Amino acid sequence: MLSSPAPVDEMPSLNHSYLCTQILRQLLQNPDCLALIELTLDIDRGLTPDISVYPSTALQPDFLEDVTRVSQMPLLAIEVISANQNIQDLLHKAKRLVAAGVKTVWVLEPYGRTVFVTTTDHPPAIAQDLRLETHGITIDFAALFQSDRPGH
Repeated sequence: MLSSPAPVDEMPSLNHSYLCTQILRQLLQNPDCLALIELTLDIDRGLTPDISVYPSTALQPDFLEDVTRVSQMPLLAIEVISANQNIQDLLHKAKRLVAAGVKTVWVLEPYGRTVFVTTTDHPPAIAQDLRLETHGITIDFAALFQSDRPGH
C-alpha cells in the first residue's frame, strides 16, 4: 500500500528570517512606530503578517493578560516570501489585509528583489523605487540586499 507524503508545513527559510530581521532593524530606528513580528490580527480565523507596524503608542502589552488576536489593524503589514510560498497566495493575503483595514501592505519577493505594494486605494502593483515610505514609515529595501554583493 502506498502512502501519500505528509504535507509540507510552510516553514520560513534562511533568506526569509534574514530579511525580516533586517527590515525590523530599520523599523526599530524609527521611534514613532511599533513593529511587531508574527502578530495575529482578528481577521477571519486569524491572519498573521510577518511584520505589523503601528504608531508607537497604539498597543501596549499587558503581561498579566495576553491577547491572541488583535482587533486594531496596523498602518502597514509586511510579508516576505519564503522559498516554499506562492506569490499569488501572498498577494491574495495582502488584499484580505487591506480589505480588513490595514492601510498598506508590502510584499517582498527576494529572488527578483521586487516589492509589491497594495493599498486601500490601489490593487497590488510593483514598486518603482525600492525605498518605500508610507504613513511616516520608511524601508530601504535595496539596502537589505547589500550583503549579497561579491566580496561581502
